[in-house]
Order: sequence, then C-alpha cells, then structure tokens
Amino acid sequence: QVQPVESGGGLVQAGASLRLSCAASGGTFSSYAMAWFRQAPGKEHEFVAAISRSGIVTRVADCVKERFTISRDNGKNMVFLQMNSLKPEDTAVYYCAADRLSVGASRRAEEYDYWGQGTQVTVSS
Repeated sequence: QVQPVESGGGLVQAGASLRLSCAASGGTFSSYAMAWFRQAPGKEHEFVAAISRSGIVTRVADCVKERFTISRDNGKNMVFLQMNSLKPEDTAVYYCAADRLSVGASRRAEEYDYWGQGTQVTVSS
C-alpha cells in the first residue's frame, strides 16, 4: 500500500505562490489516482484537486480553478499542487490522498484509501 507524505506548506502573504509536494512510497504509484484535500479550522474536508493514474485526467475545485494546478511525476512517485495568487481563505491543512480503485480522478474523499498527515498552509492578508 502507498503512504503519502506532504511537504511544502508554510506561511505566506496574500498573492504569493506555494508548491506542495506529496511523495508516495510503499506501492506502485502509477496504480493510484491522487488528490489534494484541505481542511480549515472548524470546517469539513474540502476537495481541492485530483489527478488520474496516468495524469491525463485532472479535476480542480471551482473555488481554486484559475489559481491551482495539480500534476504528477510517476517516475519520481510524486504529485504536486501549484498554488498561485493565494488568498487568506486558502488557509488550511492540505492533505494528499491515494485512491487504488478509481480509473478517473474522483472528488469524493470517501473514495481515497490512503492519506498523508497534512501540511499547513497559512495565508496572511
């Protein structure tokens, strides 16, 4: 089974960019669809972006569509979330998740089997 580990979070000012990385070990990475979710204090998990096994299919939440991009490098067992023009409302813990069954890129958290510990992103105004 794959184990995702996130990195790249931090404290930035509004308008800045961050690139989150997720390294996945312990499984055949290219067999997993991958996704990013986030959770802000007092709120539920929120879908951010997902990418299919091959990387051909991507989905991005409407609220970040013009600013965030998901990508993956199957040769390096990594998935990335490029976040541009960050806003204070993007402040959350960002989680990387792996889905071993779906052939597409699901938005549903319950479809994902393996989750990382999360990385904090804080955007100041």
